[in-house]
Amino acid sequence: MDNCIFCKIIEGSIPSKKVYEDDRVFAFHDIQPQAPVHILIIPKKHFASLNDAGEDDWDTIGYIHKAAKQIAKEQGVAESGYRIVNNCGPDSGQIVFHLHMHLLAGEKLAGLGRNHS
Repeated sequence: MDNCIFCKIIEGSIPSKKVYEDDRVFAFHDIQPQAPVHILIIPKKHFASLNDAGEDDWDTIGYIHKAAKQIAKEQGVAESGYRIVNNCGPDSGQIVFHLHMHLLAGEKLAGLGRNHS
């Protein structure tokens, strides 16, 4: 996508603090972190959100979680815990319309409500 900031980060025309890259995903530190560790994990293939995922994209979406596990281990937060978040659509808070997952960690994160684990 020509005007997608995440596509430009993947191609290297916009700098980022990369933490992980392979043939399917790219991960980098969020420039507006919401936790001490806040890493965005994005597929190299552009699609706007889960709602736009095609049948051939579901394997990549699962693969993002596999990459998140590896990144959490490399960042030293796998044992203490981390959260993976995906915002889908404008009312959820999604502002960049290239599917991405947030890996949040490094402190005790606020709960989503009572009795949730």
